[in-house]
Amino acid sequence: MQSFYAGIDVGSVSTKLVLIDGEREVVFHTYLRTEGGPINAIQTAFRQLAEAGSWTIAGLGATGSGRRLAGVMVGADAIKNEITAHGIAAAHVEPRVQTVIDIGGQDSKLIMIRDGVCVGFNMNTICAAGTGSFLDHQASRLGIPIEEFGEYALRSQSPVKISGRCGVFAESDLIHKQQLGYRKEDLIAGLCQALVGNYLTNVARGKKIEPPVLFQGGVAANVGIRTALEERLGQKVIVPEHFRVMGALGAAILAQQSIERTGRPTRFRRLDAIINFSCYPKGFVCSGCANNCEINELYMGGSLISRWGSRCAKWDDLSLPARDSQDPTKEPLFAEGR
Repeated sequence: MQSFYAGIDVGSVSTKLVLIDGEREVVFHTYLRTEGGPINAIQTAFRQLAEAGSWTIAGLGATGSGRRLAGVMVGADAIKNEITAHGIAAAHVEPRVQTVIDIGGQDSKLIMIRDGVCVGFNMNTICAAGTGSFLDHQASRLGIPIEEFGEYALRSQSPVKISGRCGVFAESDLIHKQQLGYRKEDLIAGLCQALVGNYLTNVARGKKIEPPVLFQGGVAANVGIRTALEERLGQKVIVPEHFRVMGALGAAILAQQSIERTGRPTRFRRLDAIINFSCYPKGFVCSGCANNCEINELYMGGSLISRWGSRCAKWDDLSLPARDSQDPTKEPLFAEGR
């Protein structure tokens, strides 16, 4: 029976799930809005996978800002950060790749790769201009479907000069120029150019962008941004076929590598168990020392199955009740899905 490997990428804006076969060909993928509910998004993604066919999953990897939650929920064999996952996916798609430009829903990354190995990276630290959520907001404000945003830019004959120092300045300048009567096409083209300049200044930060260059993440769908990038760099950028789900693809490859290297059986829970279980997180602040660590707990079927967030090993023992280190009169900091 053929075995498959899954990868899940849980971010603040979107949740992606990929399934690959033993030759690392993508046989299933889905892209969902997280909408503030990562547990529901994860279960929906696996429900779609179950509806798409019958699979023997030999391993699973998790990445993204919600990778720890996802990894515990579904039983991950590899839990890795986004840089590692995106880098290994890029090297799989284009073995000669030297630079990865990744712009997602709320963050931007520049990854430098040499001989298939990540040798450095930069991330946006302050400004979110140019990310998917920023572009969604501008498209909505201009009354244009985000799917058509890039096409408008390509129709421009005279792009407007837009300040790209940060998202606040860019939006303010865009509104001002709109009030002066500039055409939407020219406004959007100018915005795309400004956001590319912002990326190169605040994310690339002087790093030399060596070809081949892969452009991935949700914003790679925007042909206006892609064209502005190529014009500014003076070189072609490659948009891979599965540009939206490259993090999940990388997580699936990492899971396959882990299983093949260790020979251990997968920790992956059954599909029906993932889809149907009752799962919710809770949290509290440990007052055992001056660190005041925020401890995260995950409950499944009413039972505590995982804790994380402590700087020491105190909470590794799941039988230890949380109230031992907090005021018993206080409620947990948060509780979802009760």
